[in-house]
Amino acid sequence: MVSSWCYFILPVVLFIGLLRKCRERIWGTCKNTDCLQGRVFIVTGANSGIGKETVKELAKRKATVILACRNLQSARSAISEIHTQISTGELIPMQLNLASFQSIRGFVTDVIKNFAEVHVLINNAGVYVPFKEHALTEDGFEIHFGINHLGHFLLTNLLLDHLKQNAPSRIIIVTSKLFESGTIDFSNLNGEKGLTIKGRMNPAYCNSKLANTYFGIELAKRLENSGVNVYMVCPGFTYTGLFRNVKRSWFHYIIFSPVALLFLRTANQGAQTVLHCAIEPSLSNESGNIYRDCKLYVSKKNLDPDIALRLWDMSEKLTKINDTLK
Repeated sequence: MVSSWCYFILPVVLFIGLLRKCRERIWGTCKNTDCLQGRVFIVTGANSGIGKETVKELAKRKATVILACRNLQSARSAISEIHTQISTGELIPMQLNLASFQSIRGFVTDVIKNFAEVHVLINNAGVYVPFKEHALTEDGFEIHFGINHLGHFLLTNLLLDHLKQNAPSRIIIVTSKLFESGTIDFSNLNGEKGLTIKGRMNPAYCNSKLANTYFGIELAKRLENSGVNVYMVCPGFTYTGLFRNVKRSWFHYIIFSPVALLFLRTANQGAQTVLHCAIEPSLSNESGNIYRDCKLYVSKKNLDPDIALRLWDMSEKLTKINDTLK
């Protein structure tokens, strides 16, 4: 005899599954499948999550991809795994620690020395650490501001001339819709005065994603007519290892399960908008915009260009980029 619970559970499961499928259609897919042989991409944080899935998709299209990872062995393991599924594409592991300005400079020196051409830089890597841990980079910066923003700011600027020489080229900055909850407080960029934690949000992470967005806005303005286009990407709420440093009880996972079924994307689904902005030819005149679900995203937050400029100037001083470029 069939339990009466089945008559309740089965329709609920089917309904959730249908909603999931509807949401997946909204999320969008990169439809461009052009061969990318001869095109060179750099993907930071390429050994897992959205970064690794982006590499897989580029490899399918026969691209050359530099996997820029903090742990070189993890990069090699990711390449071995990808090659068990995809035989095309040239995948190259290189060490890059975005928490160290010295490592970033060394990485760029090696790239310029060994690769005459670089066409696309995908600034994908990011960290999410509970703010109460007060984690810092090797250079003494609050870890979210230091890695998510300053690390990529320095990396991008050191590679700019190389990207310009190989135009048309692109820079993808992976941000998050959470930037709309962020603030840029120039008297507290490093969180040294503490940050107000509202609910479950990590203010330091939100602030770093807002910094990413302002960085992209100002960068696009500075690169007008250079042949280098800039795109900011929100990949959506995606299942990756980003939150591995956040401790949750079994109870949280039970409560979170229905939300995950409806809203949580796979890493490959999260990679689609990144890929779209990296390779889609129709975006060649759309520099400086934010994308989500493989389409233009219009933020409700007022993004002040004066703040973008001031943050750029401050980031130059903190990274001492002008001393490096002399």
